[in-house]
This record gives sequence, structure tokens and C-alpha cells, in this order.
Amino acid sequence: MKTNENVLINGIKTNNVILNHDDIGDNHMLTGMDTPMKSTAFLISDEEKRERIAFHFTEIMDTLGLDLNDDSLKGTPERVAKMYIEEIFSGLDPKNKPEIALFENKYQYEQMLVEKNISFYSNCEHHFVPIIGKAHIAYISSGKVIGLSKLNRVVQYFAKRPQVQERLTNQIARELQKVLKTEDVAVIIDAKHLCVSSRGIKDDTSTTVTAYYGGVFNTHEKIVELQNFINN
Repeated sequence: MKTNENVLINGIKTNNVILNHDDIGDNHMLTGMDTPMKSTAFLISDEEKRERIAFHFTEIMDTLGLDLNDDSLKGTPERVAKMYIEEIFSGLDPKNKPEIALFENKYQYEQMLVEKNISFYSNCEHHFVPIIGKAHIAYISSGKVIGLSKLNRVVQYFAKRPQVQERLTNQIARELQKVLKTEDVAVIIDAKHLCVSSRGIKDDTSTTVTAYYGGVFNTHEKIVELQNFINN
């Protein structure tokens, strides 16, 4: 363990340390609100990324002792590479960010709008196994409204990348605040982490809940109102 910078472990700020993977263990570690990306991440094409991933996944499978000449396995490296780039990690590429159009709030609806039970699949960035959950989103119009399906698409965009649930919650909320031009946004995520249920402690019944309350939602009255919407 070496001195470097502050990080968060289980929500607690450390004092200027570098942690290796043995120090971190199974702790839930968050180093920032932005997805950690190399500055050179988009200098190579998707096709080259697929080729590199397939090559290295072939090495992994070979190291595990799997017979890559078997009809069931020989196409697996290419399938995994395509899945990574085009599906489960497609949210890493800004070109896949959903385009969002706003509309005038002609109905003069001034109460909270809640889109609940938005299903998503993400992947834990510590073990690269699935996070499966539901997101609940609420906002109060500042004069503009968003198409309901776009709320789902924003969730999917930020979910389709290696993630930490706390970061996912904040990324969705901050993006919607920017798009909707209002602080009055709330995001609640309830998710099951397979890094907890399928390995390690192997607890198959627990879920993790995170929340972001912005603007007027950061009051007891609005939190209770939102919870009533979600639970009824």
C-alpha cells in the first residue's frame, strides 16, 4: 500500500494511498464519477478491438485447458469479442450515446413524472460478471419534457459498460439534469450483483439499493412522495 490519492472504499474516504488488488479484495471501491478510460481508447477501430479481444480470449480459454477445436467452442472468442463491442460494453463508446430531443410541456404538467422498473443489465468492473437490476427515474419539468423511451435509453447507455452501482446512479442522474436543464431529478437503482451471489460470499438473496436526489427531490416530503409512487 503506497501514498498517492484519495479513493472511496465502501463509501469511506481513504487518506492518500495506492491499493493493490490484495488490499481491495472484495471491497466495493469507487475512484471517481467518470468511467476510467484511457485517452487512446478510440484510436483503434471496433474491428481491431474485436480482433484483439478474440485473440486474448482464445489465450484465456487455451490456458484453462479448453479444446478450441471443439465445434461448440471454436467460435466462442469471436462471439465474446462481438458481444463486448456491440452489446454489453457498447456504452463505453460516445458514438452510441442516445440522441435526445425535448418537447414543450404543453400539458402544463408540473408534478413529478416517474418512470419505474426500467430493467437493465450491466457488469461489475471488479470481476466482469453481471449486475442485474431495475432503475426508477423521476423528474419535474422545467418547461421541457423528454420522450419516455429516452429515459430507458439513457439507463441502458450508462449500464452497458463495466460499472460500479454508485457511479451508474450518479451518471444517469447528472446526464438527465444536463439534458432536462433542471436539478429536479431523482434516480433509484435496486440491483443484484453476481460478484456477490455467484462467487465470494455467494449470497443469492441480497440486493443493493442506491439513490440520487437532486433539487426538490432532496427533501423528506418529496422522497416520501417518490417512494409512494414506486411502491404502489
